[in-house]
Amino acid sequence: MASYHAGNRDSFASSFGVLMALVGSAIGLGNLWRFPYLAGVNGGAAFIIIYIAFVFIICLPIMLAEFVVGRRSHANTYGAFSVLAPGSRWSMIGIITVAAASIILAFYSVVGGWTADYLVSALIFNLPESNATSAFFREVTTSPVRPQLFTALFLVLTAGVLMTGIKNGIEKYSKILMPILFIVVIIIAVRSVSLPGAGSGIEFLFKPDFSKVTGTTILEALGQAFFSSSIGIGTILTYASYVNKQENIISTSFLTSLSNVIFALIAGVAIMPAVFAFGLSPEEGPGLAFTTLPQVFDQLPGGGLIAILFFFMMLVAALTSSISLLEVPVTYLVEEFKLPRKAAVAIAFTLCLVMAMFCSLYEAVFNFCDSLTANYLMPIGALLLVIFVGWRMKKADVEDELSNSCSLPYPRWLYDTIYYLLRYLAPVVIVVVLLYGLLS
Repeated sequence: MASYHAGNRDSFASSFGVLMALVGSAIGLGNLWRFPYLAGVNGGAAFIIIYIAFVFIICLPIMLAEFVVGRRSHANTYGAFSVLAPGSRWSMIGIITVAAASIILAFYSVVGGWTADYLVSALIFNLPESNATSAFFREVTTSPVRPQLFTALFLVLTAGVLMTGIKNGIEKYSKILMPILFIVVIIIAVRSVSLPGAGSGIEFLFKPDFSKVTGTTILEALGQAFFSSSIGIGTILTYASYVNKQENIISTSFLTSLSNVIFALIAGVAIMPAVFAFGLSPEEGPGLAFTTLPQVFDQLPGGGLIAILFFFMMLVAALTSSISLLEVPVTYLVEEFKLPRKAAVAIAFTLCLVMAMFCSLYEAVFNFCDSLTANYLMPIGALLLVIFVGWRMKKADVEDELSNSCSLPYPRWLYDTIYYLLRYLAPVVIVVVLLYGLLS
């Protein structure tokens, strides 16, 4: 059995720091880049309602499962299962999550690099005019050197935060960056809804038409809920391992999920009313943030400043998530190979950078990494995790962790509901997602 000593590990210093780090992990490009365009191509409000239901009914219990394993073991995603199930093969979950987090970071950093490139262009007021956005995006993503430089810069920023540890790095920067992120997105949302014709965008987001709902809509809403909640890749488990035993993990997980949903909705309000106000298509797809929105900024009074705020916001959101992704392999290397933290960061950074360069250079590699993690590694990691917590761990141990050794005044039915969702509903839903990925 591996030995991990919670007292010798770095840890979060405050409840607010824990919440901001977890919210930062959950809130990223999935909310700003992925959520608006998925809502756009899936009919708006009906998709959003289904997405919110999945966040709280499926993803929140899975998040709690990661919290239970992480905090109870005070170990990395591999070592956690060596502590809780010594001598078993459950540690393979850790290998899957380390691989998933590293691969996601590789292609995620490419998009983060695009965002940094756009921010630099916005800062020097060099974003394209409306009729040149597609050509500009092609240049940003396919030039021989440019995307690689910005991808590397994005990973350097990520690694720089991790070099300073949990309390003085992840927690410190999360407490600064997350409030700034919320303030900026609210400013942009207020400006967006004040535009003439913005009402159509608001109606699109909040007036559901369930006749447009298809099987694909439901599955994409579930996939987005998984992606935006950062579950199944070890980030929540790793952060939870740095959380003390007095932290209320039920309320922290609920507030994380709630913040994730609220931010996604505000991001939608920041983007869709402006898209409708200028007569552009909400069904643009993945290029919405990079090709459609610059057309909006070009036509807005003060659009240059709004563009700076928007791409700054995207970069901050990308960084808070990439920090949590890189922490997964870093903690693994520190605890399983007894490496100094800075050496572990350097090794994990180098490996992710090499993969990111291939993702940046070859679209097929980028798409393969995206598909591999979203359709296979994330669902498999989440499925094995909920099976472990729901069927391998003792129910009394799970409840002991959820209730802080029976010190929290939650009603009996709440624990029973969480346990039921973990043991029965979550595995079935995850299998559906996995099968959908295999069939598609």
